[in-house]
Amino acid sequence: MREPSASRSETLAGSLLLAHPTLTDPNFRRTVVLISKHDEEGAMGVVLNRPLGKRLGQLTDDFAGSELADVPLFSGGPVEPTQVILCAWRPQPEGEGFQLMFGLDPERALALAQDKEMHLRAFLGYAGWSAGQLEGELTGDFWVTSDLQPELMEISPDVGLWRAVLGAISDEWRLEAGEPDDPTLN
Repeated sequence: MREPSASRSETLAGSLLLAHPTLTDPNFRRTVVLISKHDEEGAMGVVLNRPLGKRLGQLTDDFAGSELADVPLFSGGPVEPTQVILCAWRPQPEGEGFQLMFGLDPERALALAQDKEMHLRAFLGYAGWSAGQLEGELTGDFWVTSDLQPELMEISPDVGLWRAVLGAISDEWRLEAGEPDDPTLN
């Protein structure tokens, strides 16, 4: 697991941002963001734990009759919320992690769907940060960073995912992740 912040020269691409328990922004409260790009120009990723309870085929007629119709649909973030981003992953042989493919075109996603080991998800929108913005948020402790773990995709993609990943970092984070939204229920 990573420290709660990252240096400016360290890329977070391929890692997770976990919303700090005190982050109240409704776009990111208790979210797990998979960072796909992070460089001197900024960062982008998708929220992994905001399922929309819909399938890609329910979104547009373009997908309704295709083999991608049953791909689960998630809210990927507040930037360009109508843009569809297709992602796929599969376990590596010998349980040594997994292969992640991000921003697939529909034809490539269809080809990958033929692989029984492949898992597909569709995201509407993404999370984005301008140059230096994410680094400032990390310094301000808005986020906790974590390495991407293969078992991540087997955990229910809701607030339970945030609790599980944050809680796996340390006992202190496990306690904070388990706190209820309403402190009177504590």
